[in-house]
Amino acid sequence: MIKAVISGTGLYTPPAIIENDELVEAFNQYVELYNNEHAEEIARGELAELQPSSSAFIEKASGIKRRHVIDREGILDPRRMAPYIPERSNDEPSVQCDMAVDACKEALAQAGKSAADVDAVIVACSNLQRAYPAVSIEVQEALGIEGFAYDMNVACSSATFGLQAAVNAVENGTARAVLVVSPEICSGHLNFRDRDSHFIFGDACTAILVEREQDTKPGQGFEILGTRLKTKFSNNIRNNFGFLNRADESGIGQPDKLFIQQGRKVFKEVSPLVAETIQSHLESLQLAPDNLTRMWLHQANLNMNQLISRKVLGRDATLEEAPVILDEYANTSSAGSIIAFHQHKDDLKAGDLGVICSFGAGYSIGSVVVRHR
Repeated sequence: MIKAVISGTGLYTPPAIIENDELVEAFNQYVELYNNEHAEEIARGELAELQPSSSAFIEKASGIKRRHVIDREGILDPRRMAPYIPERSNDEPSVQCDMAVDACKEALAQAGKSAADVDAVIVACSNLQRAYPAVSIEVQEALGIEGFAYDMNVACSSATFGLQAAVNAVENGTARAVLVVSPEICSGHLNFRDRDSHFIFGDACTAILVEREQDTKPGQGFEILGTRLKTKFSNNIRNNFGFLNRADESGIGQPDKLFIQQGRKVFKEVSPLVAETIQSHLESLQLAPDNLTRMWLHQANLNMNQLISRKVLGRDATLEEAPVILDEYANTSSAGSIIAFHQHKDDLKAGDLGVICSFGAGYSIGSVVVRHR
C-alpha cells in the first residue's frame, strides 16, 4: 500500500507591508472625501454618512496587525483604494505563476527533490486571474515538470481540498509526487472602501510537496493519516465577479462583485461546524483531541480560532498548540493554514500529531491529520 507524505513546504511573501495605522489613515481620508462630496445627500437623509475606522477596532475584531500585499501604493491612495497590478503581455509569466514558482522552489529544496521528481501540479486558490489556460499548466511549464496540472477553487479551503486530491493521486499511483500551490492575491478582490472588511486580507503563496513515503528519507516530513472534506451551501460569504458580469451592465461596479460577507453569521455557523468536523475526523482515525500536538487552523479571525480550538480541546489552546500568523499576514485565504504549518512544524518530534484545517466560503471545510515521521 502506497502512503502519502508531505515532504516539503514553501512560502512566497510579497515584500510590501501595510500596517493597520497606514490602512486606517487611507480609509479615513476616503471617508472624509466621500462625506464631503455627498454632504447634501447625507444632510437630506438620502445617503448614510460613512464612519471612520481605527487600528484598535481592527485588532479587536480580527487580531490582525499588518498584511503583506503585491502593491501598497494603490491600496493607500484614498481616491483609488485598490492595488495597482499592471497587466502583463500574454508572452510574460503571470503574477500568480511567478508567486507559485517561488514557493514551489522552496518546497522542492526542502524536500530535496527537483522538478524531474514531480508528476503533477494543482493550483488551488480562491481567485484565479484568468479562466484559461490554467495557471497550474503555466506553473508546470515554468518549472519544467512533465505530467499534468489543473486549477481548482474551493475558496479558503482550496489548499486542503487540493491536498486530498494530491494524496489520492499519489496513493492510487497516478503520480509519484504532486505540488499543491496556493497563489492568493486577496487584495485584488477586497473592497477597501468597506469599513467592516477593508482590513481582512493580505497576499501570499504557499506550496506543498506530497509524495510517496518510499521516495522520502526515514524521518522526513509528515505522514498523512487521513483527510476529510465537508461543504454546505451558504450565501454569507460571496464574490459575484465573473465572465457573465458583462451580460448585465446594471451589476457592473456593485459591491457584490468584490468580497462581501455577513461576518457574525459566519462566526456563529462555521465555528461549531469546524470543531465538529475535526473531532469526528479524529474519532474516525481512533484518535482523541488530547493526542494532538498542534492545530494549524485557517487564519481568518483570532477570536474564531480560539473558539474552535477551545471546542476541540475542551480548554483554551496555547499559542504553541494553535499558532497564529494572521497578525503578520492577515487572512490569506487558502494559504493561511499552510503558512501556519510551514512556519510552525520544524519543532515537532517523531510521532507528534497535528491537524491542518481550513474553512471558509462555500461553506467549505478541509481537515488533514498528519503525523511527524
